[in-house]
Amino acid sequence: MSQKPDEHFIYKVIQGENNAYAVLVDRYKHMVYSLALKIVKNREDAEEIGQDTFLKAYNALNEFKGQSKFSTWLYKIAYYRSLDYLKKNKRRVDTTKIDISEEYNIASMDDALDLMDVKERAEIIKYAIQELAVDDAVLITLYYFETLSMAEISKVMEIPSNTIKVRLFRARKRLAKILEIKLEQEIIHSYGR
Repeated sequence: MSQKPDEHFIYKVIQGENNAYAVLVDRYKHMVYSLALKIVKNREDAEEIGQDTFLKAYNALNEFKGQSKFSTWLYKIAYYRSLDYLKKNKRRVDTTKIDISEEYNIASMDDALDLMDVKERAEIIKYAIQELAVDDAVLITLYYFETLSMAEISKVMEIPSNTIKVRLFRARKRLAKILEIKLEQEIIHSYGR
């Protein structure tokens, strides 16, 4: 894949070289799909949203002013396309919250994670994130897996940076609680009681 910046390809597309858009699609297709999947929780729907996102971005490329990174702008389109898709199909965002009033020992959770191999850890974390409320899953994904800054996430979700910081803190606590439960179940299953 080309190491040229996104702006290079955006300029080429605007100048009429439509094939240059394929580089941008290839560069960000996984990111868009992952974000949509976190929200709609269905692979086919996420693929449809991804295609719709890239089509909308392509048609609006002249409006991209470069005030944020292209990826941030694209995330914002994907985020709102996903929410629109749920609304259009009369589906609700899963907002089930987990009770985090109990204290839990993160150190023992880390020890248990160290005992598992990397693949098992990745699977457990993946499933734990899927159990989070949509906004929490999106925040965790954008911050940790897509490495967006708080300011970039703020632009994507149209929420103040300070609010993002608080919500991310709470999302991490909820994720830790889910992981604690999952790890306890894994340990019980593996070793019995």
